[in-house]
Amino acid sequence: MAGGSNFERKNILVTGGAGFIGSHLCDRLIKDANVICVDNFITSSVANIDHLLREPHFEFINHDITQPLDLSRYHELERFKLPYQGVQEIYHLACPISKRHFDDYKIATVLTNSIGVKHVLDLAVANHAKVLYASSGVLYGHRGEETRRTVKETDECRLDHLTTRGAYDEGKRFSEAILQTYADVYGLDVKIARIFRTYGPRMKIFDGNLIPDMVLNALDGKDILISGDEETMVSLAFVQDIVDGIIRLMQSPIEITVVNLGSDQEVRLVNVAQKILQITGSDSRVRFEPHVHQYIDPGLPDTSRAKDLLGWIPLVRLDDGLKRMVDYANSNKNLVTF
Repeated sequence: MAGGSNFERKNILVTGGAGFIGSHLCDRLIKDANVICVDNFITSSVANIDHLLREPHFEFINHDITQPLDLSRYHELERFKLPYQGVQEIYHLACPISKRHFDDYKIATVLTNSIGVKHVLDLAVANHAKVLYASSGVLYGHRGEETRRTVKETDECRLDHLTTRGAYDEGKRFSEAILQTYADVYGLDVKIARIFRTYGPRMKIFDGNLIPDMVLNALDGKDILISGDEETMVSLAFVQDIVDGIIRLMQSPIEITVVNLGSDQEVRLVNVAQKILQITGSDSRVRFEPHVHQYIDPGLPDTSRAKDLLGWIPLVRLDDGLKRMVDYANSNKNLVTF
């Protein structure tokens, strides 16, 4: 089963495909490929892929990637002719993400970022498939005033692996090491997307995420809380732009491996809050509080590699993205169950 396929549609596996970014990725891929979405809903939602379940080129597998994945066991995949065609591409986005309930999923997080990555790569070796891993900008560590704000892919990844967030932060770094090792040993074509702060529809609400929390508070007439002060800066990339970058990275030549994806433009967080207040017509107040404990500011991504090698630039304006985020939160805030 070769990575290059003469079949009409590629077979593509997406782990974490029912998550925030993963479900938007499935929406894009289904247009041209057969998509096998793997998720166990530990922090994702079936609502994110409900509209895809009737698509003939989409199939959902409820599976925990920390357990070996044998696709031959699933008869519902027979129409994709896996024994003959195999899987050409694997997008590995699976990782429990819940800011409000992070402590509840620490073991699942550290296992997904170790054993789970191994299982994905073993599947890639068996199918000679390309692999893209959704990593994170947090690997660069905190960028305070004493360090350069902009980070390049060639910068060292410095972080404290023994903090309470080590399962995620160090887990992402270890995952990258596993990918590179498999690339060295088996000749796999692996891609690593270091993704910075992303927002948009299907982002978890009521879960401690920055933009959803600000939008919900505005809609409910509550104070918008900002960690920091009036000069606190943030970079925000819309989910559709990130998905476009991910797909472009997967399609790139084998010599391209690590790429930053995110917005390289900073805006004052208080200005974002004011835009949200304007869009919602809310009379909420903006209030400031100290940074949360172990807050990591990864700085700005240097996206010149993405621009030069992938032809990628973010296209969605902040005002347009926030309007879509507000519409989503307004439509779904009463549907969320705890």
